[in-house]
Amino acid sequence: MSSPAVLAARAALASIDLTSYDPEQSRLMDEKCILVDEQDNAIGAMDKKTCHLMENIDKGLLHRAFSAFVFRPSDGKLLLQQRASEKITFPDMWTNTCCSHPLDDFEEEKIEENQLGVRIAASRKLEHELGIPQSQTPIDEFQYLTKIHYLAPSNGMWGEHEVDYILFMTADVTVTPNKNEIRDYKYVDKAELQAMFNDSSNSFTPWFKLIARDFLFGWWDTLVERQGFDGRVYAKTLTGVADGSKVVKM
Repeated sequence: MSSPAVLAARAALASIDLTSYDPEQSRLMDEKCILVDEQDNAIGAMDKKTCHLMENIDKGLLHRAFSAFVFRPSDGKLLLQQRASEKITFPDMWTNTCCSHPLDDFEEEKIEENQLGVRIAASRKLEHELGIPQSQTPIDEFQYLTKIHYLAPSNGMWGEHEVDYILFMTADVTVTPNKNEIRDYKYVDKAELQAMFNDSSNSFTPWFKLIARDFLFGWWDTLVERQGFDGRVYAKTLTGVADGSKVVKM
């Protein structure tokens, strides 16, 4: 018996006109996401527009994604971004450093061994969105923690339904934001992030709120507790703190 995601992938439609949206963001909707079933087995590919329409999400259409968290080694602060107003889904919301998708368009981003495709995609998108040179985000420095399965509407038409790989990195990075992607960015410590959550004038992406609620603060504590003799934090010290072998349903 086929899973809901497989059935939805076969029946997906993409009939929505994007001419009223930002031209660059509309163009990016033609990129092809990797479709997966509920166990994160790749089952095909579909354009981003089709993948992010609630009409298809409600049928079970599911795709692969990543959420990258970049921490400054010297003080353990987390780099946040505020999504640009031009974004089609979840505009103007604060979120983790970078969240996007490995693409079926690139063969190397489909490699599943050691999450290689997801790591390559994360380095590519950190450069695209924040202008961080890929030389500052080497793929072997990403610490994979786990992957979550979540569903979240953005508005009446758009939403997310993803198997989302969580990646941590500690690195000194140079940020030159792409204004079509990012409205603002800042480094925060735990207390500053909690104060942002408590301020009703801020809005946050649903995946970031879920990860913060269930995982982020505990892992952040461990990251700081395991700092080196030099007083710097290292993402690789988090090896083994989470079971990354299974998809966690949120």
